[in-house]
Amino acid sequence: MKKHYPLTLLLVLFFSVFLSCGSDDGTDYTDPNPTPVDTLPTDTVTPAPQSPVVMDLTTVPYAKLSDYNFFEGDLKNLSPVYGVLPYDLNSSLFTDYARKKRFVWIPAGKKATYTTDGTVLDFPTGTALIKTFYYNTVVPDNSTIIIETRVMIRKESGWMFATYVWNEAQTEAVLNTTGFTQRIKFDENGTIKTTDYVVPLTTQCIQCHEVSETATAVGPKPQNLNKLYNYADGTKNQLAKWIEFGYLNTAPSTIISTVDWTDASQPLELRVRSYVDINCAHCHTDNTDCGYTPMNFAFNKSGLTPDNMGICRTPVDFVTGNQQYIVTGQDAEGSLMHFRMNTSIQSEMMPPLGRKLVHQEAVALIEQWINSLAATCP
Repeated sequence: MKKHYPLTLLLVLFFSVFLSCGSDDGTDYTDPNPTPVDTLPTDTVTPAPQSPVVMDLTTVPYAKLSDYNFFEGDLKNLSPVYGVLPYDLNSSLFTDYARKKRFVWIPAGKKATYTTDGTVLDFPTGTALIKTFYYNTVVPDNSTIIIETRVMIRKESGWMFATYVWNEAQTEAVLNTTGFTQRIKFDENGTIKTTDYVVPLTTQCIQCHEVSETATAVGPKPQNLNKLYNYADGTKNQLAKWIEFGYLNTAPSTIISTVDWTDASQPLELRVRSYVDINCAHCHTDNTDCGYTPMNFAFNKSGLTPDNMGICRTPVDFVTGNQQYIVTGQDAEGSLMHFRMNTSIQSEMMPPLGRKLVHQEAVALIEQWINSLAATCP
């Protein structure tokens, strides 16, 4: 016989069961101090750092170096912001013994592309290459003086040049298009030297930075970048660092590289070829300003044949002295290359731009190399 319960009792039992589902432990609990929804923990991804560099390709070049925001803190310290990577070359262009600091910046999401060992990396639009020229042993107190900073910017139409001359207080560098000369007296390894350092006209840049009538960079080739660099977070191969940072797509595991020409432990010929590549090949190679001359100083060409190094090659332009060949084995004094490097006469010297002084250490290197060659010229 079935039992019949009053309706009121059934309702009480139903709501007792329903309310018991309000918490896992069978109790009904209301937090008197609920946490606001916007403060609850969530699964978030830390955003990637953003470079603070300012680069508007429609308004560059800016009036002042500081306008780009390449550096943080005191400008003269050249302390790069995030995204501005320092770099160096195996051998450096001679400019009256001035020291150089180099940096590269590439817009977020873009990368340079490797083509060949001896070809400048194919940099994307918006890239900035920054090079500062300075002396750190200025007499009488071995002070540091920064003279100029050159910025190359890759626009859609090609590379653009901008030169910034530093003020006397070393607090700012201002855009200069008309050229500038500053007398500097400095200590170079115990010898006091004086030069009238020349900041070139903007229009003169193309003379060294042109291949096939197109403006180009000169130094940042894999053959010159393939070296260790002491970064703030440790020492690393520069090309590996660029790949890691997202500035380079890839690079081969083996690169035929230049060397530091000052490294006496390297073979003499390799040191000479490295020196003339960075100092001379931007004019003396195919499709350049002096491409008509009978030698090819590009590192990937100079080792192929003695002709490319000017050995026993007859000059095609003016000769002041009695030099019958560009290079005559065992006769440095009778070689045109040695003569051009060893003079400071503007109309005679090589290179014709970028120096007032003779690079005496390099002249000694060339002299040693020429005198080591066989005397084979007729």
